[in-house]
Amino acid sequence: MLVERKEYLESLIQWKEEQVIKVVTGIRRCGKSTLLAQYQEWLLKNGVSKEQIISVNFEELEYEELLSYKKLYDYLKERLIPGKTTYIFLDEIQKVPFFEKAVDSIYVKPDVDVYMTGSNAYMLSGDLATLLTGRYVEIKMLPLSFREFLEITKLEKQQGFAEYMQNGGLPYVASMERTDHKVETYLEGIYNTVIVKDIEDRQSRRESNPDKRKVTDIVLLKTIAKYLSSVVGSLVSIRSITDYLISSGRKISPNTVSDYVEALTESFIFYPVERFDIVGKQLLKANKKLYIVDLGLRNHILPRKNYDLGFSLENIVYFELLRRGYKVAMGKQGNMEVDFVAEKQGAYEYFQVTADMTAKETFEREMCPLENIKDNYEKIVLTADLLTVGNYNGIKVKNLIDWLLEVDK
Repeated sequence: MLVERKEYLESLIQWKEEQVIKVVTGIRRCGKSTLLAQYQEWLLKNGVSKEQIISVNFEELEYEELLSYKKLYDYLKERLIPGKTTYIFLDEIQKVPFFEKAVDSIYVKPDVDVYMTGSNAYMLSGDLATLLTGRYVEIKMLPLSFREFLEITKLEKQQGFAEYMQNGGLPYVASMERTDHKVETYLEGIYNTVIVKDIEDRQSRRESNPDKRKVTDIVLLKTIAKYLSSVVGSLVSIRSITDYLISSGRKISPNTVSDYVEALTESFIFYPVERFDIVGKQLLKANKKLYIVDLGLRNHILPRKNYDLGFSLENIVYFELLRRGYKVAMGKQGNMEVDFVAEKQGAYEYFQVTADMTAKETFEREMCPLENIKDNYEKIVLTADLLTVGNYNGIKVKNLIDWLLEVDK
């Protein structure tokens, strides 16, 4: 069953034939290749002939010889259709060393529309960003939203939310027959693939960027991923992660830890969130939080145990805000913190996230930071309980599940 991601498909359609390279990024198996296939189907239904579409997936053996950027360029150039737009799709492009040379050379030709996917953020850093400045648009793909998950599973919302929190939102998980064993086996495969393939891809990058230090120790990468999974939603620094590893008996330098954390964020497993000074409206340098792209993966990485429900809810809200097009930071005002400051087109919204607000002290703790913000931007508390929903002196308290199912304006 192919899961249609309507919003991402609509985004590609809007950018059709615009003079920019369309780059779809996101963790492996979040649906990038399927999205390209569905977009190609849309093109064929809307007057584009098969000959006008060139599609290459660099993870497939039949295209192995095109891992040379020169051969890739020749292959694409030979297949251009004079006088008609040629639509070029390059899937998992980061596997091709120096791919930006081929892409740049083909992109400048007339009547060419280029689409690429990549499972690693470094493809948009360094040489490519310099070469293609102002000439590409990034479409950041995430696993399924809760609304999409319900559409596919047809579950009632409370049961659906429990499954979404446990199993996550990778498209195949939503469409499969979900037994604990099958989900666990599938997520283990994805996690190992992300870790191992990322290391392979980084080694090919070293050919074009020898300054990048090697990330070769899979056990260390998994150890750091496990630690970060256990502190999702908590403030961390390279120093605090290094201290934890040293206390566990591992000799390691902060530079090495920094490289490995970068590897985990570049492969879209973890997303860093900066701190934001609400009064001064500027980002703060010290410490950050990291959220994990999929709670199913978190439940796989960590041994089965009870951990803070509030941080899992925060994790879900963070990625939903990203899906809705916000830039997201955590807020700091004096010695108080606000879970999220969400900015879109110069306007801000403030969010607190909690599992339950029915206890008086919890209610006051969640409301207090928002009450102390003196501007007139919207302030919202998202809670998993239903009893405290309402409007309190302009601060809205919404049920988290209902908010997740709202259609963003």
